[in-house]
Amino acid sequence: MQRANRVGDEIRKVIADLIQNEIKDPRMPELVSVVAVDASRDLSHARIYISVMGDEEARKNCAAALRSASGYIRREVASRIRLRVAPELHFQFDDSIERGIRISRLIDEALGEPDRQTKQKTDHEAED
Repeated sequence: MQRANRVGDEIRKVIADLIQNEIKDPRMPELVSVVAVDASRDLSHARIYISVMGDEEARKNCAAALRSASGYIRREVASRIRLRVAPELHFQFDDSIERGIRISRLIDEALGEPDRQTKQKTDHEAED
């Protein structure tokens, strides 16, 4: 495993912690995940893949919040990982989680299984 990959994993952990616990921007949606981080070999740039559960408005708000907090995030990443040079952060949206949910739903429909949420609702109604 290359150093850039190890540092990328650490950057992912730090940014996920910052988004969940320290960034208090009201534009930031509740369900934001840091999917992956690709760091350049010289660690001067890092591409951060973010997944947002929600509509297009939630993505736009998340992008604005991340742009607003990017300086703070960059400084925290450099200090927590103890890097000499803080990598320039490039945020990109990744819809792989949403695609996975949609594919899983299509497979369930193709197999003739009822929607899990609908099944859970009917189970709860039967208990009442």
